[in-house]
Parts: sequence; C-alpha cells; structure tokens
Amino acid sequence: MIDDNELRAWFCREVLPLEGTLMSYIRRNLPRGHDASDIRQEVYARVLGGVRSGLPANAGGYLFVAARNHLINLVRHAQIVSVETVADLEALPQAIDLQAAERQLSARDELRRAFAALELLPPRCREVVQLRKLNGLSTREVAEQMGIGIHTVEKQLTLGMRAIADFLLGGSGKIDRGTLRGVSGQVAPQAQDDSL
Repeated sequence: MIDDNELRAWFCREVLPLEGTLMSYIRRNLPRGHDASDIRQEVYARVLGGVRSGLPANAGGYLFVAARNHLINLVRHAQIVSVETVADLEALPQAIDLQAAERQLSARDELRRAFAALELLPPRCREVVQLRKLNGLSTREVAEQMGIGIHTVEKQLTLGMRAIADFLLGGSGKIDRGTLRGVSGQVAPQAQDDSL
C-alpha cells in the first residue's frame, strides 16, 4: 500500500502535467449533458483509488485508459447511446503515445492557422490556392476552370503561398506584390498583369 505523501507526489509529478491533453480528450468525447471538469475530477478519483496498491509504470497510459473506461461507462449508462461515440472510445489503444497525441493537437492547431491565413487572401488568390493545393488541380486545369491565364495562376499561387507562409511565421499574411520583383529591381513581366 502506498502512503498518501508518496501518492500525492506521484500524482503531481506524473498526472497533473497531462491535464491539458486529458481535458482535450474529454472534450472531444464528452457525452451530452456532462461537464468536462466533473469528468476530469471523477477520472482523477478513479486513478488515485486504482493506484493505492502500486504505482503504474506508465502513468499517462493508465490515466487515459481510466478516462476512456469512465467515458464508455457514462455513455453506456445513458439511455441514448451514440454508436459513433462508443466506437471512437473503444478504438483508443490501450497504450497511448502521449507525444503522438500532443503532435496531433499541434498539427490541428497549425491546420486551423493555415485555413485562417487562407481566409485572409483576396478571393481570386484564395480560389487559386484552394484549387491548386487543396483540390490538386494542375496549373492548366485551374486556369481553364477560372478562365484566366496560366501566368496569372502561377502569380496568384506564388503570392498566396508567400502570404500564408508569412502568416504562419507570425506576420500579417498580407499579399506583398513586391515579392515578384526580379533581381534588377524591375517588376517581372508576369507581375505587371493588372489581373491581381
């Protein structure tokens, strides 16, 4: 049996640092009519009760399995069961790679930021970037679909991608028409097109 001081120290050292990831997981799988903070506390109580006889080797895995099982029980006890919710919860592997979960949350945040940057682009530039980069159309297909020249598509794509990169690196994400200037300082011929 583990004494309270050792248990408290283990909990503060191993479990509490995972609270942000745990809350994200709970919110993603939150059954209707439940509060994420209440569920977190119930999970903590289950974890503390379960480790009294011995501390687990993988605190994160133990925590998330406890959270998964508790959420499954909440869903199963409800009269209305969402098949998708139970399937998602049961699909969670027993051994959770916490670094992978953190990378996934970070990737989602970066994807949200990329879409926010895309929304800042002028309409035609945004459409070119979407058709070319998201829909996978060739430059020629984009030009034909939009009824514009290939050089205009290339120019809009270059301006749009540079603006998105600027935004992702902490800039304003505004179109900088000066980025298409040649080495001599003269505006490149395709950049003189008034179709921007």
